[in-house]
Amino acid sequence: MPHTSGRPWLFGRWQKEQWAFASAGTSLLAVAGRCSLTAQDLSARLKSVRGLPDVETAVAGAAGSFHVLASIDGRSYVRGSAFGTRRLYWATVEGVTVCADRARTLAWLTHAVVDTGQLAARISTVDPLPHPLAGGSMWGQVHAVAPGRALVLERDGSHHTKVWWQPPSAHLPLAQGAPALRDALREAVLLRVRPGQVLGADLSGGMDSTSLCFLAAEAGARLVTASLHSTTPGNEDRHYAPYAAQRLPGSRSLAFTFAELPGYFAGLGERHDPADEPTAVTRGRALQEHLAHALRHRGARLRLTGYGGDDVLLPPRWSYLHPLVRRHPVTALRHAAGWGARSRWPLATTAKLLFDGRSYRRWLAATGSRLRGPAAGRPSLDSWGMGPRLPAWATDHAVGLLAGLLDSGAQESHPLAVDRGLHARVHQAREAGRIASLFLHDSTVDALPAESPFCDDTVIAACLAVRAQDATSPWSYKPLLAAAMDGIVPSYLLERVTKDHVTQEWHHSLRQHRRDLADLACNSHLVAVGIADENGLRRVLHSPELLTSHTHGLEQLLAAELWLRDLAAHPLPAYLTTTAPEEHPVEPTAR
Repeated sequence: MPHTSGRPWLFGRWQKEQWAFASAGTSLLAVAGRCSLTAQDLSARLKSVRGLPDVETAVAGAAGSFHVLASIDGRSYVRGSAFGTRRLYWATVEGVTVCADRARTLAWLTHAVVDTGQLAARISTVDPLPHPLAGGSMWGQVHAVAPGRALVLERDGSHHTKVWWQPPSAHLPLAQGAPALRDALREAVLLRVRPGQVLGADLSGGMDSTSLCFLAAEAGARLVTASLHSTTPGNEDRHYAPYAAQRLPGSRSLAFTFAELPGYFAGLGERHDPADEPTAVTRGRALQEHLAHALRHRGARLRLTGYGGDDVLLPPRWSYLHPLVRRHPVTALRHAAGWGARSRWPLATTAKLLFDGRSYRRWLAATGSRLRGPAAGRPSLDSWGMGPRLPAWATDHAVGLLAGLLDSGAQESHPLAVDRGLHARVHQAREAGRIASLFLHDSTVDALPAESPFCDDTVIAACLAVRAQDATSPWSYKPLLAAAMDGIVPSYLLERVTKDHVTQEWHHSLRQHRRDLADLACNSHLVAVGIADENGLRRVLHSPELLTSHTHGLEQLLAAELWLRDLAAHPLPAYLTTTAPEEHPVEPTAR
């Protein structure tokens, strides 16, 4: 798309239904992605746009997950989604600011190098990383635009960012918030459904994916659902998923046992088009490819996933109690007692959650001195969250890099909301959007895009508007979603109070692919760039404790190591290297 001058404004490739554009004189306005606005809507709204401050007014009320792009009298305005499902990055190319939705595109334009500080952050055994480290660009010359901020490009090629989204006040009681969430979810699903067209959908048996399936069936989709049946003792998904499938009109159910599928960690030696950052999705990539192939074989060209439901529906239990005890002390103490009993919090931990008075900057600065945590277990909670911890195999160089990032973040950052409860909810929702964007990238490469309606801005905003003490409870499971889906999803499914895991299959896959995991210590790319100690990495991957100990650190190791290997197998057209310490030089690779 050119400017009126004939110079290029936008380069991109979108499906017809994920692109809408309007122009009037020297004004251009576009949305890219899933958006409720049509080209006709944009044309009508563009008439009232006199300058860049009017752009958000022109797209106000739009549902979906999309980028907004505008050019008004030679100045451009670009932004992604409020929670990172649609990302935005910028870099300076020959003195001019250029932005893109993929960091790797800008890395190609700038001959950028991988930022080893960000790489060190990604091997933290505590997930998610704290704000503002989470979602940072993995390339040193490429910068991420924070969700909720827009990039303004001036006529002279310079730029600045501005806030376009602020978190809502969490003030609605459940009775008012549930209908708003129902409307938002229904519209999010409608944007992805064409009546009579085959639509693939995950149906785990949990409340999130089940709700989306019933909304899709209500919208007229010809559903093909995919369910995984675990053999883990006590797993209830294999009961709830068929129950739901039998009550979805006109749907076709595909049920798989894990024995029929590639296990976790299968295909570690296969290389893929790398995402913009390491992702734990890597561990189940072969399994997801198999499911995508099965759904495509039945005619699906899009897949709905319930990913993000946990993160946007349930406020972190360790955060909302802190502001609640100051506003409604009786309710807060009652909830604290309930969570303390369920999670076995010591009394001292509960008191710290409720009465810690440290600022966010002070808390974040302190985390940099505690990066070498205990070898096992998780660090203790406080009301700002859990600080990052590096595994035993991380080098002192990695510790220094991450400590530097935390120190810089503490000096420059502010919390995401006025109180730490809402801050934690926004941060958790951003993490859901970030992972959803990575999952969408991988699934698009597999030719069956997997979209996450729970991560749409309007859905998350509807969740955040509900009071935390109503959205979660120690005595019920997902009360907000249960109330929103009342009358749409059978009550038996909404009354479920359990959430299942696939522990047995996980450990079986660990044993099955033990040799492949051990081989990662050989010629490790993390070792080559000075982030991992070779002997320490070998001890971890060859140790019998790998099969029994906490495995989150293993996920982060796999994500970072395999991402580097994917980059090496798919080099950028010019140069791709890493900023390694002098004792570990890495030669540029070229195609």
